[in-house]
Amino acid sequence: GVQYGQVGTDVTMTCAGARAGSPVQWRRAGAAELPEGSAIHQGALVLPHAGLATAGTYSCHGEDGGLLHAMSLRLGHLPGVPFVSCRASDYENFSCSWTSSVETFLPTRYITTYRKKSLTGEEKRRNKNGHVGLCLQDPSRPGTCTVHGSEFWSSYRLNITEVNPLGSNFRLLDVTMQAIIKPDPPEGLVVEPIPLAPRRLHVSWKYPSSWPKEPHFQLRFRLQYRPVIHRSWSVLETVNLSEVITDAFAGLEHVVQVSAKDFLDAGNWSEWSTEARATPVRDLATTASEETTTDASLESLAEEPSQAPNPEPINRSDPLEKMAVLVSLGIFAFFVLAAVLIITVFIWLRVRKHGKEKTKPHNFLVAATHLKALPSESGCP
Repeated sequence: GVQYGQVGTDVTMTCAGARAGSPVQWRRAGAAELPEGSAIHQGALVLPHAGLATAGTYSCHGEDGGLLHAMSLRLGHLPGVPFVSCRASDYENFSCSWTSSVETFLPTRYITTYRKKSLTGEEKRRNKNGHVGLCLQDPSRPGTCTVHGSEFWSSYRLNITEVNPLGSNFRLLDVTMQAIIKPDPPEGLVVEPIPLAPRRLHVSWKYPSSWPKEPHFQLRFRLQYRPVIHRSWSVLETVNLSEVITDAFAGLEHVVQVSAKDFLDAGNWSEWSTEARATPVRDLATTASEETTTDASLESLAEEPSQAPNPEPINRSDPLEKMAVLVSLGIFAFFVLAAVLIITVFIWLRVRKHGKEKTKPHNFLVAATHLKALPSESGCP
């Protein structure tokens, strides 16, 4: 048989086949003597402060050396409170995973249950003692369980209990579907260059197969892309299942990934999808120029250098020199125009002043004639 004990405590092993009061001998398989400090008390073997090294196979024998009983001793620890996390890859089911917080060195099993926190009146009548359901464990995926048929707007309380031969411990976790929703990554990512568009890439993808295709629960998407030789990502968001990248680098291979999140921003973004790669087409003008330059270079290397002088004059004009000449001509034209304008204004003012001086004598004669026509004071009655 097998006997379990807790590390650091006194372990007592009894000899099941021994008669009361008869002397008993204890032996440990593979060892010449028993662990240090061990003692035999009334036929039972006492191992004080047993450590992991104390584990092994023990046997008890009668006075004649005959085997009376044998057992395997396994030592370990009590379970700790397990670490638990939950995630919903769609709005109809959620799964939880856990890990032990203590390495017990003993065989361990888990009891996984849940209950709905808020029940409707009908649910309370049907479940007077409180509905407790099983979070189903999958043997092919140890450390996980799944709740099927969950409700998106409901809250649940999970109980994950860790059990081993020495005892048990548990974790209670309250779960709200909106908080733990995290879709699987989008699938079928395809990236293609667009003909005659040197800086564009067409990207398309599909909903994850685990996400139910219902119009009430849509996803939005986040696209990240970069040239393979660069480290920083560019990111854009969309609600569509395809997008056109408009700022790609012509002729450079790009890597693209996409992730998904609930359309109403509930929960978390999915993990990034697998990478897809594509290279935008090269600019035709640039390609033609490079080809021409390459051909010319190859031809020049193939031909012997000519010693005949070039009959065409060499143009040694400097672009900066041309720019200086244009600026000088502009400044000169500005001063000529300003001088013409000043002279025009001066002539206009002179003509206006001369016209005013000609009108003054005429006004004087009119005033004198008017005074002469007035009656004198002597002619008054």
